[in-house]
Amino acid sequence: MHNFIPESRFFPYLTWTEIESMPDKENIVIIQPLGAIEQHGPHLPLIVDAAISQAVTGKALAKLDANIPAYALPTLYYGKSNEHCHFPGTIMLSSQTLLAVIGDIADSIYRAGFRKLVLMNAHGGQPQVMEIAARDIHQKYQDFSVFPLFVWGVPNLAAELLTAKELEFGIHAGDAETSLMLSIVPSQVKMELAVTEYPKNLPIDSVLSMEGKLPFAWLTRELTESGVLGDATVATKEKGARILESLSDGWVQVIKDVYKFRQPRSN
Repeated sequence: MHNFIPESRFFPYLTWTEIESMPDKENIVIIQPLGAIEQHGPHLPLIVDAAISQAVTGKALAKLDANIPAYALPTLYYGKSNEHCHFPGTIMLSSQTLLAVIGDIADSIYRAGFRKLVLMNAHGGQPQVMEIAARDIHQKYQDFSVFPLFVWGVPNLAAELLTAKELEFGIHAGDAETSLMLSIVPSQVKMELAVTEYPKNLPIDSVLSMEGKLPFAWLTRELTESGVLGDATVATKEKGARILESLSDGWVQVIKDVYKFRQPRSN
């Protein structure tokens, strides 16, 4: 049931009495991995984002100093995936539902005495939801530190291993995600079906872009027929293993910094 998470770090394996008696609960780091169940082209399973979030969390916790208390909650598999609504199999939560679920989880964690919650998100369609949720939770409980973080936000080797075109446009089911999945669950990757497809008809000579500081709203089927945005054909297990190692190293530092974190106060 714990999958990639070390058994000793898996929150649901604790008993209520163990939680009640924990010392220094306000500094224990609770991590909520978040992903999505959504299409990732013809070659990857729907579980990609959830698998990446859980695998990186688990590998980081396995590397973490045993003296730093940190626990992972069960992965929240469903996310806000409405950009993929036209592809069969995608399961969507509305932003309102996702905010409510995260809020209820936070209420429960706070009620148990914990004061540090990391929202460890691996789905590119919902960082803004994480940020709204974190701000609302912290406004409700001002002694509760909440961190809306993206799995790819830490230093990692992707820039060294991917082409410039892939780094800019390979945002979904391309080289990086396919390589990671070859490292995490290779039996679920169908490389014989991998394709290369980049977004079509993007604005030219414009300050507007698909992502970045001045984005426009889009649905996946407007940009790709296959569901892939990037080059999945060049993915390798070795590349994925190197990216996974670097991501987990970065997340070890994140967890350490969250453990040491003290909420700023003006007075």
